Amino acid sequence: MARSEEVKFSEIKTGFLCLITAAGIIVATEEQRNSGWCFDNSFTHLPEVFFSHTKPEPVKHAVNVLFNEDLANDLGLDVDNLRSSGAQVFSGNEMPAGAVPIAQAYAGHQFGHFTNLGDGRAVLLGEHITPTKQRVDIQLKGSGHTSYSRSGDGRAVLGPMVREYIISEGMHSLGIPSTRSLAVTATGENVLRNLPLPGAILTRVAESHIRIGTFQYAAALGDKNNLCQLLNYTVGRHYPDLPNSPDLPFTFFESVLDKQASLVAHWMLVGFVHGVLNTDNVSIAGETIDYGPCAFLDVYHPETVFSSIDSRGRYSFEKQPVMTQWNLARLAESLLLACSGEQDKAVEKFVSILETFFERYEKYYLLGTNAKLGLQHQEKEDAALYSDLLDIMKFSQADFSSTFVGLSQLLEDKNADSVLLKMPGFDHWEQRWRLRLSHESRSLLEIAKRMRTVNPVIIPRNLKVEEALAEAESGNTELVQRLLSVLHAPFSETLENRLYREGAPLDSAPYCTFCGT
Repeated sequence: MARSEEVKFSEIKTGFLCLITAAGIIVATEEQRNSGWCFDNSFTHLPEVFFSHTKPEPVKHAVNVLFNEDLANDLGLDVDNLRSSGAQVFSGNEMPAGAVPIAQAYAGHQFGHFTNLGDGRAVLLGEHITPTKQRVDIQLKGSGHTSYSRSGDGRAVLGPMVREYIISEGMHSLGIPSTRSLAVTATGENVLRNLPLPGAILTRVAESHIRIGTFQYAAALGDKNNLCQLLNYTVGRHYPDLPNSPDLPFTFFESVLDKQASLVAHWMLVGFVHGVLNTDNVSIAGETIDYGPCAFLDVYHPETVFSSIDSRGRYSFEKQPVMTQWNLARLAESLLLACSGEQDKAVEKFVSILETFFERYEKYYLLGTNAKLGLQHQEKEDAALYSDLLDIMKFSQADFSSTFVGLSQLLEDKNADSVLLKMPGFDHWEQRWRLRLSHESRSLLEIAKRMRTVNPVIIPRNLKVEEALAEAESGNTELVQRLLSVLHAPFSETLENRLYREGAPLDSAPYCTFCGT
């Protein structure tokens, strides 16, 4: 299948003086021209069924609550300029030079039920080209009504937007592929949910916002040409090394599958629960996206669910690999339309690739679990050693993150008064572990040092996140800034972060999260 010549990346232009949209001409201010934006808008070269031209709805009083200066610097933006005037852009009141705002169309299986969706409360300003020539989406989340909003108001509440900012930046610091947060901007308006709540807009940065649901949407339309254009565009943007051949749907699928296997392994290694792993929340680029009801494990239990709407545990901690494979099956179904030849043979080929998911996942997972235990090379019983420790942790109601930090402490001081020693069955497990470590060529202190680079001391603890959000909703971001500061160095034990290492007490009420929509 030849790649379409109709969808090409447009020439990158700088120094735009105006933005032409379906609604007219918006003149950029001098400040906007000097902010460092370098927009290209290749997604708009796709057929217009994939998007609609949409301007953000103006807000009354835009004020930046959070601004990610480090990320802005990495993007090549003028930090000083955006610090003083960026709220108008981050709120959607003004357009940066070169932006072409659109809302993207997509579909998705939400808790197993297929529906047509789209950006109901988000506007993509365009693709910013960084000084290193990286192409990233700049999206405003909570920017008002779009053609995909249905009965929704298109707005977002301050708390959930700050939450996504905190968690996404925490994930980035942990080395897990993730969308990033550039700013949270208060709108000066209330948003009616159960109660009137302060409104806000998140400026999100992503490799793209193309989802499994985008391909499901294209397949549901039944137009092969549209689907092939989407496929060619996505390959050119995210998988440019794939050969141009009739096998492109299969090689693309395999590449996406491998990235997802790696991503979910990362989640499982740090105790992250996404909470709403619908197909529209799975990024083709392999980034963690959409931080609605997510949370991190304190006490380890494989069946942990935090989301208030996941009453049946569809997206529990232990089911995340299974549900990722299920989501990938929906991508394969969508790609069938792009295949030439006999459909039965195409199905067989997709199934054979899909069946490699757990082999790939286990490969990434075992590499990670071995690193967490200080094991540099692999032996036959390593997987059982890790899973047996998880069983002990489950029975003992042990804290997930603290347990692995405690292991390195035991190597540094054999006589340490560790809480791990009080866990039933741990003494025998420790003997097996130390025997296994004796097969390594490094000293115990060297092993402990290496373990400290992969086992975080600091994660976004649910209790600390909630405390910070409560303060932010009352107009004070001091706790948010303090939390962000410690999350920036998750593998370091410092005096400053000692109060952020512990989870909620065992007698606390079960932690519950909400989507924020």
